[in-house]
Amino acid sequence: MNSTVLALDKKDGKGLITLNRPHYNALNLELANDLIRALENCCDDESVKVVIITGSGTGFCSGGDLYAARESENPDPSDYWKHLTRRLNRIIVDIRYLRKPVIAAINGPVAGTGTSIIAACDLRIAARSAIIKQAWTSIGLVPDGAWTLFMPLIIGMGRTSELIFLDPVISAERAMEIGLVNAVADDDKFTETVDSWAEKLKNGPSEAFAKAKELLNESMLSILESQLSRERREIVNAAQTRDYREGMYAFLEKRPPRFQGK
Repeated sequence: MNSTVLALDKKDGKGLITLNRPHYNALNLELANDLIRALENCCDDESVKVVIITGSGTGFCSGGDLYAARESENPDPSDYWKHLTRRLNRIIVDIRYLRKPVIAAINGPVAGTGTSIIAACDLRIAARSAIIKQAWTSIGLVPDGAWTLFMPLIIGMGRTSELIFLDPVISAERAMEIGLVNAVADDDKFTETVDSWAEKLKNGPSEAFAKAKELLNESMLSILESQLSRERREIVNAAQTRDYREGMYAFLEKRPPRFQGK
């Protein structure tokens, strides 16, 4: 497939999807649409046995593109998030319903929507220099992409609440300690580690993997689509508040936000 914001490389049974945009591969409508297409491509190609999602350069995905949100905020500041979350929800559902293992290869910083994407993946491998941040609440928004479903399942309610209310920056080592990632690799061994995991999965019992993933979805994620709908409604509501506008502009202007609870 042709794309200026994403690369899809299929080789030796592995489908490598590489996000490629400014601002640490921030998600905008174009990238979201092309990621959907890439996932569909890997789904339809029977030669692809495992899918890897990673980022170009030094970052994985910094979340929704706030520069694009600022440019499209009039007349309705929530309109951008209505359209972006609709596509993000499709991405999350496609990752979960893909009958193949999906690896998040976290090559660098990941925040916001990017954390929803990695949480939806089956396995997460982080480079040692990678950092992870929830980010939404720091700009007056709420998590989306089923983040509020996946995170408590992965790291527990208490840790998830800490991320929501304190929004710390989490190192790769700390992410490993709390179970957010499955493995941490030194930066110079990162690509090799990801490839070795993908190679093992590629050569595994693909039909058993597919059925086991379906069982996990049915037992743990039965409310996935309803939770995506709830989160989409609430992020749109949050995007209409004064606190969101203040948080967005504070982030873009690189200053602390002055929230008023309105």
